[in-house]
Amino acid sequence: MSDKLIPVVKAEEEAAEEEDLVDPQEELRESCAQKSDAQNLWGKYQECNDRVNSRSKTAETCDEELIDYLHVLDKCVSKDLFSRLK
Repeated sequence: MSDKLIPVVKAEEEAAEEEDLVDPQEELRESCAQKSDAQNLWGKYQECNDRVNSRSKTAETCDEELIDYLHVLDKCVSKDLFSRLK
């Protein structure tokens, strides 16, 4: 009798669909990273990183270059990101 009071719900095959989901921010970041502004800043970051790694003792960090690069990416991504969210 208790079997009839407790509803039985069968899971649909949504788990397979969830695995196929792609983060739109990642897609947009990849496309924005190909733009010349982002490429230039990425180059500056890589130059700084190479310079810092070539020295054994330095107080220099590449934080500013990384922040500039991420700022350009985020600005580019923000133009289209929210229109792609469900």
